[in-house]
Amino acid sequence: MEAKTLVELFDERPLENVLGVEIFRPEKVIYICPEGTPEHAEKQLSDYFAHRGARTETEFLRVNVYDTQEILQVFRKVLQQYPESVMDITGGTDAVLFAAGLACAEAKIPVVTYSRTQNKFYNIQNAPSAHAFPCEITFSVEDCFLMAGGSMRKGRVDNSILSRYMEDIDPFFEVFLKYRRRWDKIVTYIQRVSAAREDGTYSLSVQGDYTVKGEQGARLTAPEEALRDLEKIRMISGLKIAPEESVEFYFRDPQVRAWLRDVGSVLELYIYKACLDTGMFNDVRTSAVVDWNGDDRDNAVSNELDVMCTRGITPVFISCKTCMIRTEALNELAVLRDRFGGEIARAAIVTAEPAGASARNRAAELNIRIIDLNDLEEGTIGESIRSLMK
Repeated sequence: MEAKTLVELFDERPLENVLGVEIFRPEKVIYICPEGTPEHAEKQLSDYFAHRGARTETEFLRVNVYDTQEILQVFRKVLQQYPESVMDITGGTDAVLFAAGLACAEAKIPVVTYSRTQNKFYNIQNAPSAHAFPCEITFSVEDCFLMAGGSMRKGRVDNSILSRYMEDIDPFFEVFLKYRRRWDKIVTYIQRVSAAREDGTYSLSVQGDYTVKGEQGARLTAPEEALRDLEKIRMISGLKIAPEESVEFYFRDPQVRAWLRDVGSVLELYIYKACLDTGMFNDVRTSAVVDWNGDDRDNAVSNELDVMCTRGITPVFISCKTCMIRTEALNELAVLRDRFGGEIARAAIVTAEPAGASARNRAAELNIRIIDLNDLEEGTIGESIRSLMK
């Protein structure tokens, strides 16, 4: 179905604002939006469409959503000026939707809506060619941020190089599971003996004391067995241990150095690879940093998603924790999912500990899937991730 002009009911959920344009590719889209809709919203959507290759002009018309007559007058004016319009009533408030119905009944223009459960557009009025029209487009992680007015910043991990490490991730995770209860102390020891120089530079060659200062004045001795296991999987090499005296080794490369100095990296990498291994996602990212306002200011609000995936138009937000799940982590994940994914998005939190009843109850309230130590140890992580999309 061709739509030269598309009339959209602006919605807080980002998907509802862009899907009609993505499917019908109109020359112009007119958003009927509430008073108070930010001025920069129009630029953000224009930037998003340009990023997606849609040459669509945007126009915002602001209305008092509690004044049906005012809304109706705006609709009548738009439909008189653009009689070839198609209206998409997928989003919007109830009051705007009511006025749109009145206007469309008068003008008899084509009207469509989108079904999330069927992933299809349907004919509501005079649009038979759009009935049961499938939505076969796909979004990347960056697309999801852009459509919600954000942008993607560079994270801790260069995703473009991760293909080089695929064979290392599972063995690395097995070492982590073996030493799970001591992993934070192992990483702390590695941090102490491989500290950067005062000018910020560092060496891949490590020479350190056998015993170092840990957290809160505690003393940490070299985790000999763990270091030997890391050497077996080629994360480090040239390991020399002089008991009670010194430790020497080489990090394989700067990226491995970063992972061995960060407690949570191993779990994030494992979940990243598990998502790839399912073969069901068209985009998978780890360390995806979202700038909420999309303007890259130094003081801008930003958050990091440990792992984020997309399948078709559905985004999946995954948080990874090597510790127990806290309510704050669940709340933060829910906010990010709702802000940058909307109702269609899925969310999961992965923990390397058994999940307690209170965490499970809160996760259920927020519609967040928990994947815990039992799933990780039983090797059912792929099934758990696939279940997110059911």
